[in-house]
Amino acid sequence: MSQNKNASSLLWGATALGGLGVLATYLLAGHERFWANWILWFVLMFTLGLGALFIVALEHLVSARWSVPVRRIPERIATLLLPAIPVGLIALCAIPVLYPGARPEAAHHPILAGKAFWLSLPFFSVRTLIAFALCVLGLAVLVGGSLKQDTTRDPAFNFRARKFAPAFMAIFALVITLIAFDWLSGLTPEWYSDIFGVYVFAGAFLSGLAATTLSVLYLQDQQRLEGVRGDHLFNLGGFLFAFTVFWSYIGFAQYMLMWYANLPDEVIYYKVRLAGAWRVITISLALLHFILPFFALVTRAAKKDPKRLRQVAYLMLGAHVLDMYWLIFPVLGKPHFSWPELSFALFFLGGILLWLRGAMEKGEDMPVGDPFLREGLEFRL
Repeated sequence: MSQNKNASSLLWGATALGGLGVLATYLLAGHERFWANWILWFVLMFTLGLGALFIVALEHLVSARWSVPVRRIPERIATLLLPAIPVGLIALCAIPVLYPGARPEAAHHPILAGKAFWLSLPFFSVRTLIAFALCVLGLAVLVGGSLKQDTTRDPAFNFRARKFAPAFMAIFALVITLIAFDWLSGLTPEWYSDIFGVYVFAGAFLSGLAATTLSVLYLQDQQRLEGVRGDHLFNLGGFLFAFTVFWSYIGFAQYMLMWYANLPDEVIYYKVRLAGAWRVITISLALLHFILPFFALVTRAAKKDPKRLRQVAYLMLGAHVLDMYWLIFPVLGKPHFSWPELSFALFFLGGILLWLRGAMEKGEDMPVGDPFLREGLEFRL
């Protein structure tokens, strides 16, 4: 109990200190840098929560049994969407500052003029509100219904969730595409990629999966997930390994096709990211997001080793932060790593961890009302 209290106090202190730095960034470091950091952490929170909710919906969609004992974990992580929504509403103030398509001069741009209505602040805001509302709907049905089932033991929830899961997949595709094209590629609206939404989806799913893996291991250390064994961990490790490859495939395919076509409107996106200090970050991203986790999990034994899984999960979360930084911060020109970025990291990481600590105490650690829980606990490879 004392350790938990000390950890909470430390997190609150870090969050408060980071909050002072966030305020100082707005006053001293310029509005563009402030909003670039704010959008970075909004997208990180949102994709982490959305990736976790996708995991929950995927279990219901395919009627998976092995994952039932650990389903409560991504359900709890998915609730990060709730604090991410007000952060996103505040981020709408960044549109006139960082997004060229929302500025008055866009009406005279040969490319942006044709996208003026789509890129305008009013329609941008409407799409964002729709995306938020759809996420709240998904949380209410999939997470709220699961928590309620702990008490009611009503097996009808599984039927409702399975019927809703295909609809949620359509919702997820729409929301992740809006996040990708509005909030990320909207920073450089002259550039376009057909598979950019898939690229962002791969990163979101990986981040949700990494956070789920870390939380499962944490609860196991606390003796709170009795019955979850190495076979369950192996499947989590297998998904981490598979989607590490998938993310790399999509990222490389996008780059290769644009490099081969060599069209000026396309290659400029990579020309910026392959010059100067950005080249180092690009190489680091390939190393941290693909090469290291790929070889760390390539063996069967590694996929169920708690120590290895914990290391790779931390690495994947860090790589996701670097990936979003690589997508957003070139709008400022050169890379920025200084006290403003550290302040935002302290403020948002502290807030995220405090939220998750509270979420991990909501409901039972397993969906005890699910009629398939016993089958999931008996799962063997």
